[in-house]
Amino acid sequence: MEGERREEYAVVLDFLASGKSFSMRSEPVAQLIGEEWFTLLEATPKAGTQLSIGERVYIGRDERNKIEIIKYRIGYDELTQTAKSNIDRLVLQIIKTNEKRFVDVFNNAGPLNIREHSLELLPGVGKKHLQAILKAREAKKFESFEDISARVTLLQDPAKLITERIIMELKGNERFYMFTKPYVKRAR
Repeated sequence: MEGERREEYAVVLDFLASGKSFSMRSEPVAQLIGEEWFTLLEATPKAGTQLSIGERVYIGRDERNKIEIIKYRIGYDELTQTAKSNIDRLVLQIIKTNEKRFVDVFNNAGPLNIREHSLELLPGVGKKHLQAILKAREAKKFESFEDISARVTLLQDPAKLITERIIMELKGNERFYMFTKPYVKRAR
């Protein structure tokens, strides 16, 4: 089994101070997205803690200052409407905060098989854009999203392409996963 992939930090997608309306218990609930693998989580904040949407919280193994327990991993369909309306903006924020990591995707991505390249999984990247990206990175590695946009003509905003891909993966049913770990619904 591969090393257990755990999130260290997450961003708050939604905070329900009095819990979900359909829940029997009225305990506070936070819906989070991990910064490393974009894992969707539901957590219980520590008593008396207020969280704000977009706030970065520690969820690792050590002492946590705001999150009591991670209840479970959830699927995209289990997100609240508020969480769904914030997810694009917050995923983009995570990507831009970790720009080098995601620029390296353009620098290092390889073929999936003899017919398909992993960069073609990004929405809007077809054979022509792929060839332009490969040619540009062969000449010189990309240094930023701005550099990618400047050197690969007519390519949409690279950070937005990655955001769209991550959202597609979170919704499920993809053949390949570049950024997330597929969610398998468990019986609760």
